[in-house]
Amino acid sequence: MERRTFLALLPGSLLAAPQAAEAQQARKVNRIGCLWAVPRETAIPYIKELDAGLNDLGHIEGVNVALEHRFADPPEDVPKFAEALVRSKVDALLATTNSVIAAAKRATTTIPIVMLYAADPVGAGLIDSMARPGGNVTGLSFDAAPEMYGKHVELLKSIAPAETRVGGLRNLTYYQQSPGHGPYVSAVSESARRLGLGLRFFDIRSSGDIEDAFRQMARTGIRAIFVLPDPVTFTHSRQIASLAVKSRISSVYGYRDAVEAGGLLSYGPDIREAPRRAAIYLDRIFKGAKPGDLPVEQPTRFELVINLRTARALGLTIPPSVLAQADPVIE
Repeated sequence: MERRTFLALLPGSLLAAPQAAEAQQARKVNRIGCLWAVPRETAIPYIKELDAGLNDLGHIEGVNVALEHRFADPPEDVPKFAEALVRSKVDALLATTNSVIAAAKRATTTIPIVMLYAADPVGAGLIDSMARPGGNVTGLSFDAAPEMYGKHVELLKSIAPAETRVGGLRNLTYYQQSPGHGPYVSAVSESARRLGLGLRFFDIRSSGDIEDAFRQMARTGIRAIFVLPDPVTFTHSRQIASLAVKSRISSVYGYRDAVEAGGLLSYGPDIREAPRRAAIYLDRIFKGAKPGDLPVEQPTRFELVINLRTARALGLTIPPSVLAQADPVIE
């Protein structure tokens, strides 16, 4: 039988199979290296939001996109994870906070980097400007300005007007080594000075220091604190909130998750929305946009979240003027 005749007798599906296989092989699978400075279980809700955002834009894991997550716990592991992902030639990096973004930027000047929760990225030297970030970095900023943290001190004064001193719980290592955070510490210090409040920072370096910090607060008579965000305080929000209630201390945070975990109140952007927004940047980059040409997005909406159950446990009555500003109230 001649080859031409043989091919004519083959079922159409058999002829199409090699073509389909070739098309499948030709499909581009974009690899995204995701750098998290928290344990896997802490990152899961945010990974789900990222997946949903990518799916909405037609990027389906296992089909045309592959996500490679690295969880740096302790956060000091971030640089080696960033370098490993760069060596594996991922198509883009998703980097969370300033120290993670800085590590990714040191690891590569060519692979696009999308920031997730940058703080003052210009002041931190991560980008050239918000409108034209330049280089290979773009993405989202966590806040509009350092002055936002001053609002935390104002809220403490509003709910505990009799207090003359407030405390700040911070990860000293993070705020010393992470670029761009100096203005935030200065903002809360200035807000406390303006309100006539004494301010003392209680420094931790790991979760093992948290209980001792609260013992120090009890010894010094601190009854109101704000918690500066970083990977340690974020990961251990539930422990911090529980110790605050046990110690009869009012606590203010920069993210809603801590209030859902039992903290008193928070003021800041919706951080669970950020991964969906980051997916838009990744989509545009995969379609050919240069990161340095994509303006950095800043939050435009800040929510005040109050946990009334925690307020009752502390014996606090939240002033009506503060309650009126709350977006969600947790009963």
